[in-house]
Amino acid sequence: MDFDAVLLLSFGGPEGQEQVLPYLANVTRGRGIPPERLEDVAHHYRHFGGVSPINAINRALIEQLRLEMPELPVYFGNRNWEPYVEDAVVAMTADGVRRAAVFTTSAWGGYSGCEQYAEDIARARAVAGEQAPELVKLRHYFDHPLFVEMFAEAIRTAAEALPVDRRAGARLVFTAHSIPVAADEQYGPRLYSRQVGYAARLVAAAAGYADFDQVWQSRSGPPQVPWLEPDVEDHLHTLAGADARAVIVCPIGFVSDNIEVLWDLDHEVRLQAEAAGIAYARAATPNADRRFAALARGLIDELRDGGEPARLSGVDPVPGCRAGVDGASCGAPHCAALVVDCRGC
Repeated sequence: MDFDAVLLLSFGGPEGQEQVLPYLANVTRGRGIPPERLEDVAHHYRHFGGVSPINAINRALIEQLRLEMPELPVYFGNRNWEPYVEDAVVAMTADGVRRAAVFTTSAWGGYSGCEQYAEDIARARAVAGEQAPELVKLRHYFDHPLFVEMFAEAIRTAAEALPVDRRAGARLVFTAHSIPVAADEQYGPRLYSRQVGYAARLVAAAAGYADFDQVWQSRSGPPQVPWLEPDVEDHLHTLAGADARAVIVCPIGFVSDNIEVLWDLDHEVRLQAEAAGIAYARAATPNADRRFAALARGLIDELRDGGEPARLSGVDPVPGCRAGVDGASCGAPHCAALVVDCRGC
């Protein structure tokens, strides 16, 4: 399968105070979120001048993708803010692109991490019209060797930032974005949480840790709806009660230092740790690491050359779609569509 372009597809974020509430309205459209709740979340963005770092990080990643794949033009589109994916695909159509690989800033399966991006692709193609290029969404990459390598290296670097006398006993804690429990069961038994746990085991082993904790963060929605637990702040309280002296938090669920990393972890959780007398270090995410671009190139090469997917093996079977079988469709509408290649999911 040959490609003549690459589309980096991401979430998007505001880049000024005046953009914060319109952006949040886009993110929560149709969910009935009350204005006062949006104002609460807006405070997180306003703390950083109304600017989410995600677009700047993605622009830097695009430069790395261009260095890694100089023969392919790279386009940039977002779901929730400028540059919108619809505009990117319209531009691709005008430029005569016929088939593009779509690299999403999510390593995971499930609705938010996979199917919603496929919906973005389908919507953008519909806007672009009959001449829109074929868009092939690349596979999940939570177990890719370079994904594991980047996070393992980040953990080791974070450990070095701790006081020397506390490094040996530091507790390693992996965190990812929480989702409703019902959503975790939508595409098979705990698809998303199993993928996160699988990746955490691979990364912990690569970083030299035999034991670790898996927690969740950034939940939203009514309290009566069950979400994945434990929450990272609740878990830190538990560690403090057990007299933990140091913690390394690895945001394995995120590929960039977005607002949920900078606010939830670098601000709120760090302050909580300091108040409890716990030395705190946070591992970096891939951001615009050249290896992240190399990972994307590898996923494209897998489809172009028909080779075996680059994966690290854990103790359990790879948590794939629906039945957990490699190559099986998850059963969602996007998996039957032309815009998505499900091999290797």
